[in-house]
Amino acid sequence: MPDDDDIQAEYASPACLLHEIDPVYAGLAPPAPLEGVAAWRKARREALIAERLALPADTRSSYSQAIADALDERLGDIAGKAISLYWPFRGEPDLRSWMERATARGATCLLPIVVAKGQPLIFKSWKQGEKLDRGIWNIPIPAEGKEMLPDIVISPLVGFDPSRYRLGYGGGFFDRTLAAHPGKPLVVGVGYSSQHIPTIHPQWHDIPMQAIITERGLWR
Repeated sequence: MPDDDDIQAEYASPACLLHEIDPVYAGLAPPAPLEGVAAWRKARREALIAERLALPADTRSSYSQAIADALDERLGDIAGKAISLYWPFRGEPDLRSWMERATARGATCLLPIVVAKGQPLIFKSWKQGEKLDRGIWNIPIPAEGKEMLPDIVISPLVGFDPSRYRLGYGGGFFDRTLAAHPGKPLVVGVGYSSQHIPTIHPQWHDIPMQAIITERGLWR
């Protein structure tokens, strides 16, 4: 992902978390010049977010339900698992109902918290009815909750490419967090099929996701 300076005043789910490889090695397009990647990603990001926001609310709702159903199929038994999700923003799939169901099935759901610019995220437990505060970019975060490391990271996408690299909001939080994680969590990107692009021009620090789920199910 680009440097933190690529983040503008737009609000975004810090969600989640950290990743991204050489596009030639991945069999994608030739690598873009480093100095042009940040500008290209910024423009592509803005276009993809605008397209996402243009979807009718009922369409996004039906897509969110389809994604939730696909998550159930992909993840299976989640009892005893710590699962990082996110608070939906700017047309992202809304998985709050799925979060409530996951809690009822024995999972511990976490929300990510931005500690400081250039630092990995931390995660605190939260369930429906517990108090929320406002974090950076005014995104709700647990007011209390237990700090934990996730076994599963569910991250919203701005865009994604055939090698499962994720275009995020430009803060680099996703990659830094995964790089600092002492374990190997399952990383699942969630978004809409219309957000698929030929390449995000991944760089050395980018980490691919293990799976991507859209309203069409597990992306292949």
